[in-house]
Amino acid sequence: MTIRARDRVASERFYDTVLRTLGIDQSYRTGTISEWQDFLVSGADAEHPPTRRVHIGFAAPDHARVDAFWQAGVDAGFQDDGRPGPRPEYGDDYYGGFLLDPDGNSAEACHHDTLRRGGIVDHLWIRVADLGSARDFYDTIAPHAGLIKDRDTAERVQYRGETGSFSLLAGTPTEYLHMAFPTREDADVQRFHEAATAAGHRSNGGAGERPRYHPGYYAAFVLDPDGNNIEVVNHHRE
Repeated sequence: MTIRARDRVASERFYDTVLRTLGIDQSYRTGTISEWQDFLVSGADAEHPPTRRVHIGFAAPDHARVDAFWQAGVDAGFQDDGRPGPRPEYGDDYYGGFLLDPDGNSAEACHHDTLRRGGIVDHLWIRVADLGSARDFYDTIAPHAGLIKDRDTAERVQYRGETGSFSLLAGTPTEYLHMAFPTREDADVQRFHEAATAAGHRSNGGAGERPRYHPGYYAAFVLDPDGNNIEVVNHHRE
């Protein structure tokens, strides 16, 4: 996933500060992006406004690391959004601590028995203007993006990949978020774009090679009902 920051330097400082406590160091940096494995921050501009109202749950290996994440953020002057502790509303074994990043997005360190493996982002929660319309969009792309819907209520819809999850909740919508879902087949990329556009959703880039990212990068992009940029990509890497 990629978020855009009003002040990239400030956001980079925030995420460097808190993610180091989870054993996550910055993995890549250029003049335009800062990367921590599967989470990226890029600077906002007039064409690409800052991401707002997204919740990002980062995987913590134990409760002590959740505590350290929260404490490091508070000690560095960042805003508390919920002290570390059990969150039984999310699961009997769920333990989380919450902060706000410089743009007001919710960043959490969490530990639970079904924690994501193989990536640092355990889950995302995004707000949507119309839960039914958002559900229809993600139902349409789910077969081509490797997603399975495993929760569907009047308040929340959740999709799960091989590991990790994201949820849709009604409210003032999340804006200017980029989510990319991996596949090992170019045909999935093509079917994703065809299915979404056939259902009336707006293309943000047809299926094809994007060598500016790296050789073999094959992807397509579509905007969800709230204008977030959704991608399916085959990296052509073993």
